[in-house]
Amino acid sequence: MTWTGAGALFILVLTYAGVAVGRIPGLRLDRAGIALLGGAAMIAIGAIGMEDAYRAINFDTITLLLGMMIVVAHLKVSGAFRALGGFAIEHAHAPFMLLIMVTLLTGVLSAFLVNDAICLVMAPIVVHVTRVIRRNPVPYLIATCTASNSGSVATITGNPQNMVIGALSGISYPAFTATLAPVALFGLVAVIVIVRIVYRAEFSRTVELSPEVYRGRMLPGQVLKATIVCVALAAAFFAGVPVAKAALIAGAFLLVTRAIKPHRIYREVDGPLLFMFAGLFVVVAGAERMLLTPDMIAWAKTIGLDDVWRLSGFTAVLSNIMSNVPAVLALRPFIPGLENPERAWLVVAMSSTLAGNFTLLGSVANLIVAEQAKAAGKELSFMAFFKVGLPLTLLTLAVGTAWLGFTS
Repeated sequence: MTWTGAGALFILVLTYAGVAVGRIPGLRLDRAGIALLGGAAMIAIGAIGMEDAYRAINFDTITLLLGMMIVVAHLKVSGAFRALGGFAIEHAHAPFMLLIMVTLLTGVLSAFLVNDAICLVMAPIVVHVTRVIRRNPVPYLIATCTASNSGSVATITGNPQNMVIGALSGISYPAFTATLAPVALFGLVAVIVIVRIVYRAEFSRTVELSPEVYRGRMLPGQVLKATIVCVALAAAFFAGVPVAKAALIAGAFLLVTRAIKPHRIYREVDGPLLFMFAGLFVVVAGAERMLLTPDMIAWAKTIGLDDVWRLSGFTAVLSNIMSNVPAVLALRPFIPGLENPERAWLVVAMSSTLAGNFTLLGSVANLIVAEQAKAAGKELSFMAFFKVGLPLTLLTLAVGTAWLGFTS
């Protein structure tokens, strides 16, 4: 191995370790900074040139993510999410019905919009409602996390790793959804059943509830506009319009308003996430140029990644070690060489997302809900989550893998 190759390997390992941990001890670097530093280091040692670095960044993924962030921000700022959440939850008159409403609402919204953003909206609503009706918030918060992850399996726009896979694989939005929507639906049912069993004391007594949701200020005209745009956006996705193009146009159109100041939308856009994606694309491209040899490609085939069960398990473990987006990018060089690349990409999408339900640290959505709960004075502990996450992850991964093995 050349010195440049050794340097590329060192940068790759350090970058992925830093992204997995979330910081570098002694430095004020977050995941975005670590990824950008890693990309810059790859350029500095000559593993990849500037022109190739520009080409390595998948701007379809960045554009899609940006467009969806703006759409979600408009729905949030206009009050649409609070109105929808309030309507659904206020019609839940028993604890088990409240669990069903929270799960289905979170899961369905996460299927079409970015799941992390849905958790930011739903967690405060759940905390508020459970406080008003004097119920234990933990089962409903866990349902929010796990339903968000499970529901987001269904579409390319459900979560960031699916967006990456959609851009890299070329799988159409309708084909992706037709294959993985049944897995997402099963996941939502499994969330309801497992939370009901694990926290049976919460649901054992029949209690009449009268939940009330504080809806805050709502802008009816903007809510109507955002709703129409979202319906048109979903129609465009299923009609085969390139998802990045459709999302960017929809987001830009929603910025044309007299009612909402632009900075209120901009501060909802997760810029560090976009930076992290750009940095990781360059890091992976540099490592691929220096380290991806025919022998390594052959090694990938010897470990049996063509088998859906092995690929699913390998992806799930990798996602829990280094987080799901880095895991997807790490697998990118090996998928095209497999016997059925489209099926492999769908397995990676399913497994990397459902693996996020394994522990509280398994996905950003989980951490968002935990932080929102903590800010409201409610604790969502690691073990409380794990009691649901362990059986849920094993069950949904098994069923999802069997489904993809059967349908492909």
